[in-house]
Amino acid sequence: MGKFKIPSVPSTTNKTIRFPNDVIEEVEKAIQGKECTFSAFVIAAVRMALDNIDE
Repeated sequence: MGKFKIPSVPSTTNKTIRFPNDVIEEVEKAIQGKECTFSAFVIAAVRMALDNIDE
């Protein structure tokens, strides 16, 4: 078994963006009862979009 390594937290920058109310409601429904924040959901969704973008 490997040694435990304390994870590092990536640096972040605060950005203010606007979401349509219906999108906010859908995200909140999707994460309800799960250990996930709105920010974590949005970050995962953006990363997936970036990974799948056609250049």
